[in-house]
Amino acid sequence: MKTYLDIDVYQAAAERIKFVFDNFEKIYVSFSGGKDSAIVLNLLLDYIKSNSIQKKLGVLFVDLEGQYKLTIEYVRQMIEGNLDYIEPYWVCLPLNLRNAVSVYNPFWCCWESECKDKWVRSMPDGKYVINENNNPFWFFRRRMEFEEFVVKFGEWYSGGRSTACLVGIRSDESLNRFRTIVSTSKQTLDGKQWTTRIASNLYNVYPIYDWATQDVWVANAKFNWPYNKLYDMFYRAGVSIHNMRICQPYGDDQRIGLNLFRVIEPDTWAKIVNRVSGANFGNIYCGNKLLGYRKVQLPAGHTWRSYTKLLLESLPPETAANYKDRFIKFIRFWNKHGAAVRKEYHDLLPKEAEVLPQKSSRGHKDKHLVRYRKIPDSLDNDLEQRRCAPTWRRMATCILKNDHLCKGLSFTQTANQIERQKELIEKYRRL
Repeated sequence: MKTYLDIDVYQAAAERIKFVFDNFEKIYVSFSGGKDSAIVLNLLLDYIKSNSIQKKLGVLFVDLEGQYKLTIEYVRQMIEGNLDYIEPYWVCLPLNLRNAVSVYNPFWCCWESECKDKWVRSMPDGKYVINENNNPFWFFRRRMEFEEFVVKFGEWYSGGRSTACLVGIRSDESLNRFRTIVSTSKQTLDGKQWTTRIASNLYNVYPIYDWATQDVWVANAKFNWPYNKLYDMFYRAGVSIHNMRICQPYGDDQRIGLNLFRVIEPDTWAKIVNRVSGANFGNIYCGNKLLGYRKVQLPAGHTWRSYTKLLLESLPPETAANYKDRFIKFIRFWNKHGAAVRKEYHDLLPKEAEVLPQKSSRGHKDKHLVRYRKIPDSLDNDLEQRRCAPTWRRMATCILKNDHLCKGLSFTQTANQIERQKELIEKYRRL
């Protein structure tokens, strides 16, 4: 449940930032060049300047190579215009990133030296730019995952001292981000729900978690803060302010707007297509039911079960094996353990469902466990969307949406999966 305060979101963010400076020895911001992390950086700079703080603010910018020129120009503007106040780390290292537009290459590696002739951009210059030639990070290994790198960087940056990493996420952007804030299972600092302990002396801090999208643009206008002009181009291209995203172009969410590269920066678009397998396919079908979030249609003459099996047969063997492994685990989980379902949904459950007398031990412990001895083909109610039941349609949808990780079935990436996909990348690179 949300609890509303008597102060506006700007005042609340200012109080959180003061708390950070009062309680941490080292502070840095995770900066992407996007609107939310830019708001956090501007808030921090204003606080440092108004309070004459002498210690410099760390700024981590992980350059993902396949980015808009306007974003890079903005990042350079923010860094070079504030060198008296910040300690920048512009990271251009070969990291593994998601490629959601290809069934053959589920990952791609930015700034990989072997692909230098295909780089979307030339290596940026500046004494604050970090690449393989001047890498100071002892923990780094080639093709490590982006998510792993940012945590390891925080531990390295802290040097054993209490450290805060300020992150520009807002809970109204997604349910997962809201859960990040309200989770009761995480460790916080002094009970502040907008803090999350990441390591022994490292905390993530979310100072603008309660801001709405409108608040971001009101603040930029009111305080005349510099912002990424790419958002102006998005607006002219007809993108809603709620759907504007800046990240590497081939990810699960970003691929939906892949064609915007072609519209906004045609020169960059040509390199985007050449850089990663499947990029032009993503451009053609972005917004389509294959890559978007529209309803997936069942071909005539098929059940969802038969259609799923047909799709599996059409995939490369290694890719099909990945899906089969996850589908088997998905089915076995529902057969053996089931999931907690609220009582008001019990009457909507299909005949294959078995409502167990015991209740789930998670959450409020008021939901009955439901198992399935047989997987239904599909459901006409919202049980699928709420992930209250397994169906063959959910499995087929994972394949059609190129969901290698099967996030639609509530899976996350495992260490074995990371290694397996690295092997796939190497195999197809040699081909």
